[in-house]
Amino acid sequence: MKIKNFAEIKSFLFDNKTVKQTIFKNTFWLAVAEVLSKLLKLVLLIYVARILGATEYGKFTFAFAFVYLFAILADLGIGEVAVREFARDGKKEKDFPSIFSLKILLNLGTLILIFVSSFFITSNPEIRKLIWILAIYLLMDSFNYLICCFFRARQQMQYEAFARIFQALTLTATGFFVLFNFPSVWGMSYSYLFAAASALIFLLLVFTLKFRLFRIEWNKIVWQRYLAMSWPLALIGGLTMIYNQIDSVMMGYWNQITEIGWYNASYGIAGAFLVVSSFVSTSFYPAQSKYFKESKEILQKIWNYQMEIMIFLSVPLIVGGILLAPKLIGFIYDSSFSPAVLAFQILIVMTGISYLQTPFNRLLIATNQQKKLFWAVFSGTIINIILNIILIPRFSLYGAALATVFTWLVLLLLCLYITYRYTPVNPFRFKFIILKTIWQKIKKLSL
Repeated sequence: MKIKNFAEIKSFLFDNKTVKQTIFKNTFWLAVAEVLSKLLKLVLLIYVARILGATEYGKFTFAFAFVYLFAILADLGIGEVAVREFARDGKKEKDFPSIFSLKILLNLGTLILIFVSSFFITSNPEIRKLIWILAIYLLMDSFNYLICCFFRARQQMQYEAFARIFQALTLTATGFFVLFNFPSVWGMSYSYLFAAASALIFLLLVFTLKFRLFRIEWNKIVWQRYLAMSWPLALIGGLTMIYNQIDSVMMGYWNQITEIGWYNASYGIAGAFLVVSSFVSTSFYPAQSKYFKESKEILQKIWNYQMEIMIFLSVPLIVGGILLAPKLIGFIYDSSFSPAVLAFQILIVMTGISYLQTPFNRLLIATNQQKKLFWAVFSGTIINIILNIILIPRFSLYGAALATVFTWLVLLLLCLYITYRYTPVNPFRFKFIILKTIWQKIKKLSL
């Protein structure tokens, strides 16, 4: 009986049986990979900051931020389009060798562009070489992502999860080995490169053994077809990358290297809380997509319930984060990172605002308003760049944090307007369902 139960559990977590079971299986594996990999990387980066200090950590995070500005050029949205096309028609998997060859060309072009741009963004030869190493890491990881897209189309996301966990464990192990034996930003950059290369070998082995022999084809017709479909996603992805990395890049351009270390030390902790909102919004998204067609009233109730959860999460997060910031930063880092306290207090407000904004994002996609969402993100990106140009020279990392908070607030207001104007959901019909239920139970108990 025990063996039978174990076999059933194994089959449930590894085989595709029903639609609901497959969705649960894939969500389970991706959730495990997301939480574990981000937790391990966060712990590693905390120790990088503690051992190397704010200035060296600032060099590392600046190089990382600059490299990731070019990440979308290495993909151009092709991975997401491949998932959609392969999932709709399995015969289109024959295009994968040509897509991989296109990926090679995009990566080579991106590498050349990063190399040339590095001479304009910094005059520091050490940081420039660091950028080159991390650029190779980025492109390795880009190949990993494309292979994982093939697994996603097959709805075999456990292999992606295994690869991400393997890469995170490899990075953590090599990273700590370097930190305790050869502490330097160079060693850390090579740790990232080694972990990505190891994951790529793992994915190629799985791809060959489980699916087909790996090969490369050069077909311009296939390239043109997929690029024609992927460019809108490339624009959105490019804006997202710019918005997420431009503050660190600007600070580095103005030689605020130590300040980058403080800023990213606080951002790393504040950003870690965004994982929760991502999981919540992902779980509501399928239901929103379904009831947009079937019942506008149920869609309204679902959105109300999601927003209520986000409010209950965001309010204590903001209040607790502001009050506990000195102790939290002091416990995780050391006294040299005390300037990060105020930055964290500002950024935790950003995290709370993002909790409120996320339900609008998913709803707009579910109701086919992604183009309007694009213009909202575009407006937010432009505002963010302008605010960073104005505030960073005057207030350094605190100016970058304030720019981030204000941008998220603008995005929230824009998405609220678009939702009210162009979707069946009325944000002003929001009701505290959970609060009413709790109050009713308290009244019953008191009676």
